[in-house]
Parts: sequence; structure tokens; C-alpha cells
Amino acid sequence: MGITVADLSITTDAFEVGGRIPDRIAVEGGNQQPRLAVHGVPADAVELAVIMHDPDAPMPHGFTHWLLYGPPAESGDVDPSAARVGTNSAGDAAWMGPRPPVGHGDHRYYFWVYALSRPVEGEPSREEFLDAYGDAVLEQNRIVGTYSR
Repeated sequence: MGITVADLSITTDAFEVGGRIPDRIAVEGGNQQPRLAVHGVPADAVELAVIMHDPDAPMPHGFTHWLLYGPPAESGDVDPSAARVGTNSAGDAAWMGPRPPVGHGDHRYYFWVYALSRPVEGEPSREEFLDAYGDAVLEQNRIVGTYSR
């Protein structure tokens, strides 16, 4: 089965898609987690996964800021308290807002949502999740914001 992005979407009221992420969301500006919502969840999805990733970070696999496993497979606001937080690239099981190196230019921050046909076991890293659950992705989509210091 091919992966589609026909119906699944992720939105936020915290920033314009493709626009600058507000300082209040960045680590040094308050580290506030933005409100996210998903829409068009496939009827056969059993759970969601949400990952915030910076592919522009000067590391071989970029930098994963946030991993959220197990939000209910339903449209509406993503409730982090109803899910498991995975370990980010800093080694913390927590939300970590943007924090690119000073003077490194604009970084793109991808907020991915995955609708899954089976539940995620544990709290895998981003790479482990993509390797182990790629075949369980029914639909995926993302929004992107930018940030620089």
C-alpha cells in the first residue's frame, strides 16, 4: 500500500506555515510547546506519532527536538498528556524548542504527524521509529516553520 497525504493534516495557530517560529517557542524564549491539531485521520489508524525534527542541524541525521508516541488516532488537538514522550537528540524525554547554533542561519523545523496501523512499542528514537514502523504508516504529513539566532 502506498503512503498518501490525501486527508491527514497537521496545523498550528502558533506560526504561519513556512514562516518564522515565535521566540516564545524557542528554548531561550520560554520553550513553550505549540498547540498542534490533526485532521483527516484515517479510520483504520490505531494511533498517531508526532515528531519535530531539524534537518539543518550540523549533525549527520539532523536534530530531533521532540517525539510523541501514542496520541489517540482521532482528529482534533494533540494532547501530549495522553501520549508517551520519546528521547530527543539532547538525551531528554521532553519538548525542546528550536535552538540552532548562533549565526547558522535559518533552520527548518518539521512537525511530522504519522497515522499508524499498529501501536508503537516503547519510545524509539526518530531513526528507530522510521526503520521499525515505516510499513505501518498509513498517512503522513507535516508543517514547517523556520528559526534562527
